[in-house]
Amino acid sequence: MINNVRAVVFDLDGTLLNTLDDLADATNYALRHNGMPERTVDEVRMFVGNGVRRLIEQAVPAGTDGTLFEKTFADFKAYYVRHCQDKTCLYDGIEEMLKVLHNRGLKLAIVSNKLQAGVDELYERYFKDSVQVAVGEREGVARKPAPDMVRFALDSLGVSAAEAVYVGDSDVDLATARNSGLPCISVLWGFRNRAFLESHGATVFAEVPAKINEII
Repeated sequence: MINNVRAVVFDLDGTLLNTLDDLADATNYALRHNGMPERTVDEVRMFVGNGVRRLIEQAVPAGTDGTLFEKTFADFKAYYVRHCQDKTCLYDGIEEMLKVLHNRGLKLAIVSNKLQAGVDELYERYFKDSVQVAVGEREGVARKPAPDMVRFALDSLGVSAAEAVYVGDSDVDLATARNSGLPCISVLWGFRNRAFLESHGATVFAEVPAKINEII
């Protein structure tokens, strides 16, 4: 159990939403459109977590010149905006878990390295009834694993770090929680497996979303 919690900060991709197939499709569209070899879904899975620019930096071949990279990145963003909800869906049990936490009076936030426009669109579709704050990549706020986005979310909720817990699926999330001074619950249905998470310091795990309600 993690006690004295008033707020829960969630990662988005791989934690609440399975966005992998849409991210892979957008990545491969951009690569293909610019004459580059495509990536497997498992490769894209390991590229996700540090924002979409970093995703494309890892997806393009080593040595890709700056002009071609920027065009590929622009093509990715344009495609993803149009297709970000083609295959994306809530993981099983997420909606129920969020309702339980909300009904218990806990304050809920999403913090994602996804661009703010994408976060806003997904928030409106899936989370507006239970989550109070949704923070995406924005000008002037350092991305995860820096603590800035989490602090912004907690300030918006009026909650201190001592009263919050972080939930995520990756090494980036573990580092974000650590840098923010929050305990971390690592979920096992996302983009990284238990052995990988343990190698990055994870100690508290949720095998299914309902487990989060038991831990907090």
